[in-house]
Amino acid sequence: MNSRKRLPANAAEVASDKFGLAASNVAPRRIDAATLFAAGPEIVITHGLETYRLRLTRQNRLILTK
Repeated sequence: MNSRKRLPANAAEVASDKFGLAASNVAPRRIDAATLFAAGPEIVITHGLETYRLRLTRQNRLILTK
């Protein structure tokens, strides 16, 4: 019998394990980056009490900072 712990298959399973949420078979929401950055190259994301900044660089890369 294999006693190794099974690794999560996707981000939803990781969130489920980490936050005790029920696993869902619903596909994650897709949002086009052009929609997010329509007003400028930086957006602010709040998650609980934390604030994050998501920036689009000149090289068309995304940088998420706390």
